[in-house]
Amino acid sequence: MSRPIVLGGAPGGILLICDHASNAVPAGIDLRIDPALLDKHIGVDIGTAPLTEALATALGAPAVLATVSRLVIDLHRQPDHPGLIPVVSDGHAIPGNVEADRFDRIARLYQPYHATLKDVIRAVKPNLLASIHSFTPRLETADGPVRPWEIGILSNRDRRAADLALTLLQERGLVVGDNEPYSGRLLNATLNRHGEARGIPSIAIEVRNDLLADDAGVARWRDILAPILIEIRNRLAQTGAVAT
Repeated sequence: MSRPIVLGGAPGGILLICDHASNAVPAGIDLRIDPALLDKHIGVDIGTAPLTEALATALGAPAVLATVSRLVIDLHRQPDHPGLIPVVSDGHAIPGNVEADRFDRIARLYQPYHATLKDVIRAVKPNLLASIHSFTPRLETADGPVRPWEIGILSNRDRRAADLALTLLQERGLVVGDNEPYSGRLLNATLNRHGEARGIPSIAIEVRNDLLADDAGVARWRDILAPILIEIRNRLAQTGAVAT
C-alpha cells in the first residue's frame, strides 16, 4: 500500500496538496510501457514535488504529496471517472491497465490517499487549500495547441481564492490563465471533495512544466507563489472564510 507523504506545518492556514507528485509504480503492477514514459507529463506533474516541498518550507505549511504515478491511478479523478486508470494517455497506450483490477487499485492506492487528506484537514483546520500541478506546453497528440500561459488558476464554483490569485499574479506581469489549460469546473476532483464540500476556499495552481525544469525554476516559482499564498490566506482570514 502506497501511503502519501505528509509534511508537518502550522495549523489554521494553508494546506498544500500535490496529487501528481510521483512517477512511482508500486510492486506487483506492470503497466507494460517504456519506463521513459513515467518521466513525461503523463506519468508525473513535472517539478511539482520539489515546488510543493519548497513552498511548505517557505510557508511553514503542512503538505500532502502522493507517492504513485498518475498512470497507475489518477488520484485527481472521481472513482467512477473513465480516466481514473488510463488505458491511453496523450496518445500513448498503457496496455497494463486494460484489464487492471479497478477495485483493488482504489482500495490500495486511491482510498488511503484521500483518507490521509481528510485526516490532515481535520487536524490542521486550514483556511486555504492550494493544490500544486504542472502542465505541458503542448500535448503530443496531433494538432495539440500551444499553451502560452506561464501559470493557470483552476477553480469550480467557489471563486474566493481564485479571484484573489488571478489579480495578484497578473500584478506580477505573468501570463495567467483563468481555468486554463483546462477548466476546474470539469476537472477539480480533489478540491471539490476536500475543499468545496467542506466550505474551505481552494485553488489548483498549474505551472507550465518547462518553467519548473531545474532548481532555479523551482526557486523562482517558490518566491512568486509563497507571498501570494500568504496574501490570499490573510485576506480570506479577514473575511472570515474558514472551513465549515
